[in-house]
Amino acid sequence: MKSNSPLSTSSGRFETVRDRLETVDRPMAVLGVLSTIVALLVVSPMAWLLWQATLIEDPAHAYGLLFSSQTLQVTLNSLTLMVLVTLFSIVLGVPLAVLTVRTDLPYPRFWTVVAALPLVIPSYIGAITFVGMFGSGGEIDSVLGATIPRIDGLSGAIFIITLYTYPYVFLTARAALLSMDSSLVDAARTLNAGPLEAFRRVTFPQIRPGIAAGALLAALYAVSDFGTPAFMGARVFTSTIYWEFRGFAVEYAALLALQLVALVAVVLVIEAGIGRDEDARTTAGSGTTIRLGAWKWPAMGFVSLLGVLTLVVPVAVFTNWLVRSQGEPIPSLEFQWEFALNSVYLALLAALVASLFALPVAYYAARRNTFFSRLLERATYVGFAVPGIVIALALVFLGTRTLPSLYRQGVWLLVFAYVVRFLPQAVGSVRSSVLQLDEKTIEAARTLNAGPLETFRRVTLPLIAPGVVVGAILVFLTTMKELPVTLMLQPVGTETLVIIVWEAQRTLAYRYAAVPALLLIFISGLSMLILLRQEGRGID
Repeated sequence: MKSNSPLSTSSGRFETVRDRLETVDRPMAVLGVLSTIVALLVVSPMAWLLWQATLIEDPAHAYGLLFSSQTLQVTLNSLTLMVLVTLFSIVLGVPLAVLTVRTDLPYPRFWTVVAALPLVIPSYIGAITFVGMFGSGGEIDSVLGATIPRIDGLSGAIFIITLYTYPYVFLTARAALLSMDSSLVDAARTLNAGPLEAFRRVTFPQIRPGIAAGALLAALYAVSDFGTPAFMGARVFTSTIYWEFRGFAVEYAALLALQLVALVAVVLVIEAGIGRDEDARTTAGSGTTIRLGAWKWPAMGFVSLLGVLTLVVPVAVFTNWLVRSQGEPIPSLEFQWEFALNSVYLALLAALVASLFALPVAYYAARRNTFFSRLLERATYVGFAVPGIVIALALVFLGTRTLPSLYRQGVWLLVFAYVVRFLPQAVGSVRSSVLQLDEKTIEAARTLNAGPLETFRRVTLPLIAPGVVVGAILVFLTTMKELPVTLMLQPVGTETLVIIVWEAQRTLAYRYAAVPALLLIFISGLSMLILLRQEGRGID
């Protein structure tokens, strides 16, 4: 006989609710465990490096190395590089942002693309161009002697890195200008304030957080860049770590790496503080356009000059090297499609593994807005924030001391390094797609008795597939261009495009860098197209 008592009815309802909760929470618990595993794997190289620092057998010797004259010089050079690149990026980026947003500059969309394009080109591509042409022993130097300022050393590194990092300031300042309330500027102009005074007293205070955020990104890139200082012969943290490592001064390289991490941490803390200063009080407005008059020609010439220096000159120089053949042939550097195929193979593996790692982290972070889920997501960004040379050095230590069978004997340690470096690109893209999911569609599948795995396979995955693909493509493209990780963890006998560029520069056989560099420039252009497509909008 069926009981209809309130107790039995309540018990039945409780069991139904419990069953539903278990059905819903069990998959999320599994995702939480998988996300934790991914986060631990990503932070493991840095954690291992920091742990090794506590096991130094001779602290006095380590102290002497840290405060040696060489270390102090490296630190001073790195700080000089970071500060001057940041300053010059502001000097270039802010006027460009004003020109493309607040003036009647003809064809503003075109000039915006020209000004932003250097951001996606590896700075070491520009570095090898200018070193080969204008550096010590370069082609101009061999023809004219030392009659022109040579672009190399610390000053050359500052020049080249600025050319390829000012777009950080340009883009963030431009975004701030587009979102600010222009009526305030109009009000200042009605009070007889000139354009410069209105900018200083009204515009600049409103866009200052955007400028500061871009400047700090430029600073972070400058202090983390390896290829440009190495090609220019500048003794900064990244290049010195590599040369000390190659000279078997591994302990000193590790100590320098820890100092570099500390410097990057300071920059990130400052960046986080700047981010909290930003608010949403500004609203877009149409405002008065500044009439350039005859100044529009110098303005277009200024933007054109930057485009020529950052894109036209490298392409022209590499093309010139490609059609010429001078000097003794070096068979090992002759371009072979195997180099490109190796790069593609490694990048495909990195994209695949990064996508698999990103799925649980991104889905869990999007569906569980808790401190723990946000912590796991942010943990995956560690490798992206830490310079690649440090990640590579940590994995060299980890590979040689704990996994010698993997170190340079197979591709998996190198692929893991790529994933640690570029996983945030996949996580961010997948998480954006998950946040756009319509919960009603998933609930409809569950009401048809579809289990969690079947619902994910037949409903969720097809809906978020575009985000997964975009993230994988971004990881693929950035992996193709990564230099320090590839250089330090390259499997024996596996040559890639960036390795050939490095070897061509090292042996001063610049003509052999032409084809790999042109391919890398083409790949960089593709990465910009993917990013613009991901945003789903054109440039305003």
